[in-house]
Amino acid sequence: MINKNVFVISLISFAILSRFLPHPPNFTPIAAIALLSSKGFSNRWIAFLIPMMSLFISDLFIGLHATMPFVYASFILIAFLGMFVNKINVGTVLISSTIFFLVSNFGVWTIHYPFSFEGLIQCYTMALPFFLNTIVGDMVYGALLIYPFYALQRRNLLAT
Repeated sequence: MINKNVFVISLISFAILSRFLPHPPNFTPIAAIALLSSKGFSNRWIAFLIPMMSLFISDLFIGLHATMPFVYASFILIAFLGMFVNKINVGTVLISSTIFFLVSNFGVWTIHYPFSFEGLIQCYTMALPFFLNTIVGDMVYGALLIYPFYALQRRNLLAT
């Protein structure tokens, strides 16, 4: 038997460390961390705290920015999403990628683009290449983090 909390924290630690490796923009593990935390921890406060702390600690090293409130809000919404679905699957991961894209780029629009409908459209259009990286990153990290959790859980190998 593997202790569930130790296993989940180990996966999350691996994911946090991966943010420091060279990677394409928006190819990050944070959405997968938020989804895994929502299923891996029964304490809901911890389920929200883990992705926020993961993001904040790595942001201290990678860099702070003006759109942080929007980025953090998107991952809070993603953690909520994980709590309300029965099981995390490809559709859930795609929805989480879309949440991040919509919320974070809304923040980019409010800060860096003209505050007009045209500015909003321009912002989201310019962000489309990053959206592809977000989807691919969320799928890769979702597979690396969430699949092993469910596989061990299905085989009754995770102990609380």
